[in-house]
Amino acid sequence: MVGVTASDDSSRLEPCRGCQAMRHDQRVNRQHDYLLDNKDAAAGARLAALAEVFDPVTFRHLDSLGIAPGWCCWEVGAGAPTVPRWLGGRVGAQGRVLATDIDVGRISEPILQVEVRRHDVGRDDPPAEYFDLVHARLVLVHVVQRQRALRVMIESLKPGGWLLLEDADPDLQPLASPDESGPEQLLANRVRHAFRLLMRQRGVDLAYGRTLPRLFREAGLAEVQADAYFPITGPACAALERATVEQIGGQLVTAGLCSALEVSQHLANLAAGGLDLATAPLVSAWGRRPYPRGRPVV
Repeated sequence: MVGVTASDDSSRLEPCRGCQAMRHDQRVNRQHDYLLDNKDAAAGARLAALAEVFDPVTFRHLDSLGIAPGWCCWEVGAGAPTVPRWLGGRVGAQGRVLATDIDVGRISEPILQVEVRRHDVGRDDPPAEYFDLVHARLVLVHVVQRQRALRVMIESLKPGGWLLLEDADPDLQPLASPDESGPEQLLANRVRHAFRLLMRQRGVDLAYGRTLPRLFREAGLAEVQADAYFPITGPACAALERATVEQIGGQLVTAGLCSALEVSQHLANLAAGGLDLATAPLVSAWGRRPYPRGRPVV
């Protein structure tokens, strides 16, 4: 299986050993520091906006995989309760949903058929059980140990079980405002560009989504397919942009990627309601773990 890892932009000149150690420590700390922490006060609004934009896409794909009563499902990096709740309703009393995240504070309320567990898919041992479905949305693009995380999810599937991964590909469409018709749109794109730079610094692979079909095939999954969803404008897109900028605006300023004036002006432009704002494409890929040779597919 081929994975994608973050690159190191260090100089070609050979630094002293002390500088090498310092750079290594800084890089490790940076990669382990999740940019969009769910504990942040603004994270709730952002997770709600993500659900409004992308839940219909996720539910459509889950429906197409034939999720049914009695299934055992693993929702990786759940973040918010909307997808675990939907899965719990579909698997019914005979089924089970395991919802995991590195921070489960926003999915701690009881949900029928859903067990919530703190888990880091990039580092922790996999769950002991096996699943008919494993799903993750906007997770692996942020995980430095992507190759290991993907392997863990695939190995947790029952024979015939489905893996559905949905991840962003900001390099496919990098603009917040594809129609650069005025200064407000140009500013929106400058802020989005700064956000992308900050994500790269934290080990995010901005071209990961497009690699999913190939990675699925190389891992031995069958019946691999994929599509992409790319909303260009709408109230939920604007809400997602506002919540994201409110959450990371201070980090953009601290990193020297935006001025405080640019961040506040962009937020004011968002409040005025005249911007058509797009999201990065969400690539959804799905594939099935083959049955052992000689066993018929039922």
